[in-house]
Amino acid sequence: MSTEHIIVEKAERTGVVKINRPDVYNAVNVEAMVELEHAMHGFNEDKDVLVVIITGEGKAFVSGSDISRLAKMDPLAAREYSQIGQRVLSFIENMEKPVIAAVNGFALGSGCELAMACDIRIASEKAKFGQPEVKLGLIPGHAGTQRLARLVGVGKAKELIFTGEMIDASEALRIGLVNKVVVPEALLEEAKSLAKKIIEVGPTAVRFAKTVINRGIDANLTTANAYETEAFSILFSTAEAREGMSAFLEKRKPNWSK
Repeated sequence: MSTEHIIVEKAERTGVVKINRPDVYNAVNVEAMVELEHAMHGFNEDKDVLVVIITGEGKAFVSGSDISRLAKMDPLAAREYSQIGQRVLSFIENMEKPVIAAVNGFALGSGCELAMACDIRIASEKAKFGQPEVKLGLIPGHAGTQRLARLVGVGKAKELIFTGEMIDASEALRIGLVNKVVVPEALLEEAKSLAKKIIEVGPTAVRFAKTVINRGIDANLTTANAYETEAFSILFSTAEAREGMSAFLEKRKPNWSK
């Protein structure tokens, strides 16, 4: 796999993807999105990886889409780019393994959309968020209009998208766009610490939990509760659940590899 635009690492059952275009503040293009897609598929299929962290190299997470590329697109090319971006981010959102965004700097446009597709967002105090597309005469194209409204509410999403204004990490935390804000030096370690906590619990249970939450969020409560009941009951057929309950009763640490 070509990794011209990303850095891929793996250690301690955690995969890390760094967007690596620091000369353009990690602005993404089609090639970068496809490389990210391949990396995420690889981690999803790697049985040794249980959690994935996405971050940016240098001063930005992802500053948006590469405007020098956007400026040359006709409507058909723009449609294809939107579809590619939505496909990649949908996979990240719906892949079985949890994905943590470690937002180290600017997360604008496609960068904010990428962060929102992750399950959990940890931000550096230096992080900035926004959907500034209207300042270019455009709108978000990688599902920003939809995920932002679901995360922070319709009214706040409309305010941010209609004005194109940036918000800082503390405001992102206040409105629920991020889960936690930390000092810049602690960002990656905080993400890895959270990944470790997830790794220590039942991996199949985590995968089921993510699937049920994602499937149920847009369903009515009765349907969503039915998803939960089916997943809950299926887990009782697994060795993992038997080991987890036995370990609790025997007051020992579970061995999930059994």
